Amino acid sequence: MTLAERETQVVERVPKQLFIGGVWRDAESGATLKVEDPSTGSVLCEVADAGTEDGFAALETAAATQPAWAKYAPRERGEILRRAYDLLMQRQDDLALLMTLEMGKPYSEAKGEIAYAADFLRWFSEEAVRIEGGYSVAPNGQARFLIMRQPVGPSMLITPWNFPMAMGARKIGPAVAAGCTMILKPAQQTPLCALALAGILREAGLPDGVLSVVPSSDAGGITEPLLRDGRIRKVSFTGSTPVGRKLLEQSSEQVLRTSMELGGNAPFLVFDDADLDDAVDGAMQAKMRNIGEACTAANRLYVQSGVAAEFARKLSERMGALRLGRGTEEGSEVGPLIDAKAREKVQSLVDDAVDRGARVLVGGSAGDGDGYFYRPTVLADVPQSSDLSSTEIFGPVAPIIAFDTEAEALTAANDTEFGLVSYVYTRDLNRALRVSEELETGMVGLNQGVVSNPAAPFGGVKHSGLGREGGRVGIDEFLETKYIGVGGV
Repeated sequence: MTLAERETQVVERVPKQLFIGGVWRDAESGATLKVEDPSTGSVLCEVADAGTEDGFAALETAAATQPAWAKYAPRERGEILRRAYDLLMQRQDDLALLMTLEMGKPYSEAKGEIAYAADFLRWFSEEAVRIEGGYSVAPNGQARFLIMRQPVGPSMLITPWNFPMAMGARKIGPAVAAGCTMILKPAQQTPLCALALAGILREAGLPDGVLSVVPSSDAGGITEPLLRDGRIRKVSFTGSTPVGRKLLEQSSEQVLRTSMELGGNAPFLVFDDADLDDAVDGAMQAKMRNIGEACTAANRLYVQSGVAAEFARKLSERMGALRLGRGTEEGSEVGPLIDAKAREKVQSLVDDAVDRGARVLVGGSAGDGDGYFYRPTVLADVPQSSDLSSTEIFGPVAPIIAFDTEAEALTAANDTEFGLVSYVYTRDLNRALRVSEELETGMVGLNQGVVSNPAAPFGGVKHSGLGREGGRVGIDEFLETKYIGVGGV
């Protein structure tokens, strides 16, 4: 079988309809939306395009299924997730190819995301049986306190295009473990991974009605009416801060539980005592994961003046050697950005920095040929006043900014409305702890360029969001705490 034939087969296997109440069905209006291959600009396929009436159909089934689903034994919920984990890993190759086709990342990196997504299902399969309550005696001895944990109820899950399988699994995993029904609204650009995941969960034994998937070109037309309805009790969103603000406003009417994983502007701090080779390795991971299209991507690289030139040289050599290409091509290391608008934004940010005095060490322009490619770019002497310093780049651009003192670096790093993640490279233990404590972010990568792990709490502060996903606390976002006071004991 040729690669082209395999690509066609992988896409054809995925259902193209909405998944509501355990049934694959067309949109009520009959509308469809196009799914594009960003490496060529060509259309892969069309899928059903949900409208408001489809959203309410999903809500009806979620609300009707919730009481019975909440009574499922925790072990049964965990076993469903474990079977889904096994199925994802068994089909890792085909699922990775599907992801590469619909969002562009290199095939090897897509395989890593499938394993990462599966690990969320495995982690929460284990957490399902560890939902704990409590018992204690009142301080006056006249009563007893019982504490129980119960599912929050029907949940709206809204996922982005940049990690189309992992973000679905990161939300579905704890919701299933907690006993919540769900409506998943995947990003318009990448519905295929979400539909494939729904099919796998159904095959793993997830009861009909627990999960619905409603791809839509009209995100607001789906989500806002449902959030204002009153039957949804929880919304979990990963995406931009402006959209997150709108969802918080809409959620306030019904006082919904919210989890918001929003934008980032991650500083990457390299001190003069750092192992520079390790720091460059970490910068490549933190900057180039997912072509730089990640909220955790290193957005501003602050390097102490004494080593800034050497660091820039080493990083430029590494970035300049990366090979652009379609994610399915052997040896491809950098795929396309998600669409033309994304590439235009990156070019605009680079042009603004250069106009303000930044120097292009490598890259600085779009790739040749079809698709939305942009060359890996390193900029030196980037002024703090440039748009790059305050805007999430979401592309393969590494702006280097020199600093002299630790206090100067911390001030610059914290000078942002965002607070998702920071990276610090130093061999001084006292400095490592001191700087990590002072950084205003929810996560810190200390001498490492990747912080994401299903067993660790993921989330930010300030305008980067609310709540945490993953780790022991991830399931708490889908649980309510009920207190029962027992008297007459």
